[in-house]
Amino acid sequence: MARAFTRAVSPRLPECQLTHLQRVPIDAARAAAQHAVYENALAHAGFEIIRLPDLPDDPDAVFVEDTALLLDDHALITRPGAASRANETGSTAAGLADRFELHRIEEGHLDGGDVLRIGRRIYAGRSTRTDVEGITALAELVRPLGYEVVEAALRDCLHLKTAATYAGAGVLLFNPRCIDPALFADVEPLAVDQDEPAAANCVRAGGHLILPTGNPRTAERLRDRGFAVVEVEVSELQKAEAGVTCMSLIDPRA
Repeated sequence: MARAFTRAVSPRLPECQLTHLQRVPIDAARAAAQHAVYENALAHAGFEIIRLPDLPDDPDAVFVEDTALLLDDHALITRPGAASRANETGSTAAGLADRFELHRIEEGHLDGGDVLRIGRRIYAGRSTRTDVEGITALAELVRPLGYEVVEAALRDCLHLKTAATYAGAGVLLFNPRCIDPALFADVEPLAVDQDEPAAANCVRAGGHLILPTGNPRTAERLRDRGFAVVEVEVSELQKAEAGVTCMSLIDPRA
C-alpha cells in the first residue's frame, strides 16, 4: 500500500513562522481536527497514514513536506530556511530511516515546499526559505539518482508549491500572479481562478486530487478535466501559511 507520512499539529502552532501573512489567532485544537480530516482524505485515497514522531514544542512541525524529499527508494533530508525548524529534520530522518536510503542537504537552505518533481525533472524555487546554495546541493545529490534540477523564479509567494503543483495527467495547476508556466516543460498549464490563489496548491493522491475548500471555480475546472477532486477544510492551518501539500510526504510505492 502507498504511504503518506504526517505529523501531529503542535499545540504551539499559533507561534508558527510567518512570511506573507499578518499574525492572527490560531486555534490549535481546531487545526488538529482539520488535520485529522485531511489525513482521512489521504486514507480514503488509498494511503496508509504513518505518523512521524510528535514534536509538541516545534510550532511548524505539522508541515512535514519542508523537511524531506522522497524520490523512489531515497529520502533527501532538507535544511529548512527558518532557523526555528532545524530540530524537525532529525525527527523526520528517524521516522524515514527504516524505509528509505537517507541523504542530507549539507549546504545552504532548502525547504521541501520549494521542490516540485515532475517525472525525472525537479523544479526548485528560490525563496525566502530556499537559497542558491541549497538548490546547488540538491542538484548534486539527485544527479546520481537520475534527476535534473531546474531553478524556478517566484513572485510574491512563500514556496514554489504555493505557486504551482502537478495535478497529474500532464496538467500543471498554477497561479499566474506568482509564476510563469513557461518554466515547466512537457506539461499543460491550467491557471487557477484569479480570486482563488490557494487552489494552486493541490495534492495528487492516487486517483484523487485534494484541494482546499473555498475554491469552487478552480475545482470545477479540474472536474471538467476529469479529475476526482476532494475538497478539505484547512482554514485554520492556512492562517499558518499552510497549503495541502505541506502536511504530508507522499510515498506512492505500493
